Amino acid sequence: MINMIQFLEQNPSMVTLLKEKKASLVGVTELEQKAILDSFDDEQRLENGLWF
Repeated sequence: MINMIQFLEQNPSMVTLLKEKKASLVGVTELEQKAILDSFDDEQRLENGLWF
């Protein structure tokens, strides 16, 4: 999972494609994918500061 998040951090265009449902994460449940995408939401990142 950590490798996937690192990949998404290095490839922000993939985050956009995932949010637009033009791509998917194989082997990841819908709930897990939502949690991952929520972590890349700018407002939420500023509020919880976990990804700095």
